[in-house]
Amino acid sequence: MNVLFLCTGNSCRSILGEATFNHLAPPGWKALSAGSHPTGQVHPRSLALLAREGISTEGYYSKSWDNLPVTPDIVITVCASAAGETCPAYLGPALRTHWGVEDPAHVTGTDEAINAAFMHAYRVLRNRIEAFLALPLTELQNDRARFKSELDRIGALLP
Repeated sequence: MNVLFLCTGNSCRSILGEATFNHLAPPGWKALSAGSHPTGQVHPRSLALLAREGISTEGYYSKSWDNLPVTPDIVITVCASAAGETCPAYLGPALRTHWGVEDPAHVTGTDEAINAAFMHAYRVLRNRIEAFLALPLTELQNDRARFKSELDRIGALLP
């Protein structure tokens, strides 16, 4: 099963989601990420955070949803609609859910404040990914409506 973490720039949140999911996922599950308007580079703070957490940063780069190597089975948008961001709408047969996360790339201030924003985004995503992977995945693959309901519920979880 292929899970796409989708946002606009594909430099922070979707990369954090992709790398964390791949770090924790069972065999047969793979994440990828993309953006509707990719920035063209992964934010250095995202890579530094992943490395500090012991998660490989090998091979992650900012890419467009136009160049996906596989068709995703599940699409998770991670833009924060409460912040007025417009989430890209993936057009395809995938099961879709929304896990809004504030974009740490827009935080200004001290290094400490910016790093805290990146850590917060990571913690939100990691908690949700752990909840996703704790689901009875084999059972849910045959019940799309229930799977979507579970993913939507997880999207409302706080860190």
